[in-house]
Amino acid sequence: MSNLKMPDINNVLIAGNLTCDPSFRKTTSGTPVANFFIASNRKFKDNNGQWRENVCYVGVVAWYKLAESCYENLTKGSAVIIDGELQSRSWRNDDGTSRNVVEIKARRIQFLNRKSTSKDENDYETAFDDKEYGYEPTETEMAETIAHENPSSTAAGPAHSEYEPYDFGYKDLNL
Repeated sequence: MSNLKMPDINNVLIAGNLTCDPSFRKTTSGTPVANFFIASNRKFKDNNGQWRENVCYVGVVAWYKLAESCYENLTKGSAVIIDGELQSRSWRNDDGTSRNVVEIKARRIQFLNRKSTSKDENDYETAFDDKEYGYEPTETEMAETIAHENPSSTAAGPAHSEYEPYDFGYKDLNL
């Protein structure tokens, strides 16, 4: 059994609603990137037969045309289905504290809210990333994302002062 190799599978399919408007910016190389947070609800009956609800909050990052489409079409409360993969990032703040985040790098996003200009009840928009599924942001782009989201971090890359820091919707979650 020691020769058994695990398959390389990292796939996420999740539905939820945006907790805040997407944050949009461009890296110094001009690559569009959008970040937002979704809440995915699960209802279940507890041992007493009472209905309960669990909410899972998940960060999402989209790149290129997918990022532009998210910024143009999504707002707080928008319903989406996201197909992507989990990615983790870590950095160290100026005060020495280590920070980690696990988020979904979106490959495809299905917008579930009807377009306001459409007359067809089933006319939903799907946003597809225009890059290959194997696209990986460069180390510089990832460092710029960390520096943008955490201006006090020691990660390489400039913080973009023309954009407001992205809070991932934490202030609205009452955690």
